[in-house]
Amino acid sequence: MRIEIEGQPYRYISENSNECGRECAFFLTKQNGKYKEDALSRGAHSIVTPKECWSIFGLDRICVIGITGTNGKTTTASAIYSILLDLGHKTAMQGTRGFFMNDAPVEGKTLTTPTVLNTYRHMAQAIADGCKYFVMEVSSHAIEQERIEGISFGLKILTNITQDHLDYHESIEEYIRIKNLFFQDETKKLINKDEAKAQFNFKNAFTYGVENPATYKIIAYSLNNGVSGVLKHFEDHVPFVSALHGFFNLYNITAAMAAVHLVTDESFEKIADAVENFGGVSGRMEVVSESPLVIVDFAHTPDGMEQVLNALKEKELLVVFGAGGDRDRTKRPLMGKVAVAYAKKVYVTSDNPRFEDPDAIINDILVGIEDKSNVHVDVNRRAAIAQALKDRSGEEVVLILGKGDETSQIIYDQHLPFDDRVVAKELLASL
Repeated sequence: MRIEIEGQPYRYISENSNECGRECAFFLTKQNGKYKEDALSRGAHSIVTPKECWSIFGLDRICVIGITGTNGKTTTASAIYSILLDLGHKTAMQGTRGFFMNDAPVEGKTLTTPTVLNTYRHMAQAIADGCKYFVMEVSSHAIEQERIEGISFGLKILTNITQDHLDYHESIEEYIRIKNLFFQDETKKLINKDEAKAQFNFKNAFTYGVENPATYKIIAYSLNNGVSGVLKHFEDHVPFVSALHGFFNLYNITAAMAAVHLVTDESFEKIADAVENFGGVSGRMEVVSESPLVIVDFAHTPDGMEQVLNALKEKELLVVFGAGGDRDRTKRPLMGKVAVAYAKKVYVTSDNPRFEDPDAIINDILVGIEDKSNVHVDVNRRAAIAQALKDRSGEEVVLILGKGDETSQIIYDQHLPFDDRVVAKELLASL
């Protein structure tokens, strides 16, 4: 992909050496460094770095808010985006759900954190559309691969650190190190004070939390009929109400409120009022049927599952889930263990098996389940959901985990149409 640029001695910038020529500069990153000589041999006008391109694109005109963490990135980013828009600030957002500007979708889902040049392209589009803020999710892969190189962040946020992506990072220690690497400079940062694994540069650091003293501290809360509470910042106390459910969303909302307070001149009261308008994220604790109650959620890690299940612990739960193929195998038995600890009955099935044997993935999950008397196994995800819906009675809740708002199931290299929400509604209509 070549990007046209004005005011430079060359006409284009590209991170692909095949596209380089006398009118095109080569955008050099950690990922494409081995193609530098190829770009030059093709007559690339020059070599430019991400840091140089930050100025070339004129990106100092936008405040970048970066969010990392195992869970909560998407909801926190979306809440910040929603609050800023409600307060009248033109804002863009890039992440798992795609690229959005001023409450309108611009591009569909790709990587959580795209390549640096693609992110710069999005930022330039946002600036051209009058945006003052750019909210982005930052994955652990992006930190390790330096896909955020050159970006000048106005605020960095840590949601939490639990287990994920060990297929890539190989150990939990390395995963923790990579996450914390994002917070070692003197950039303004907002850290979850209740996350014991957080390590960060204290300069320009602010904190938020529920359990421990923090710059932004929840001093009272209720989880009935959504999330509500009182947030304290020094002498200021503001009540807020959110339609979101679960203790984990208390953290996401608190982080969002604190972030907006740190990057704007808006009053605490106005920020708190805007929270109520945020309805949540598609595929995150999404109710697809009220009667019977059927909920779909993206949770795909042991901690993510526990947070969702704990939020519904007063209910009798029938839980449908699987685990992704070609990903961290060590989390699978832990997911099984969490599911049976909270659920009345568990339905273990396929998620996105990719190139792995679905039955082998299921067996990995079952290793974590000692008592299998309330476990139903069906490799066919549609059939597993159907069985849970047939078994449900009384006030029992069917909870379908792992894929959230994904609209396909990945089997080998095929993306086959499959949306948990659509499937559940179809099955309910036929029952």
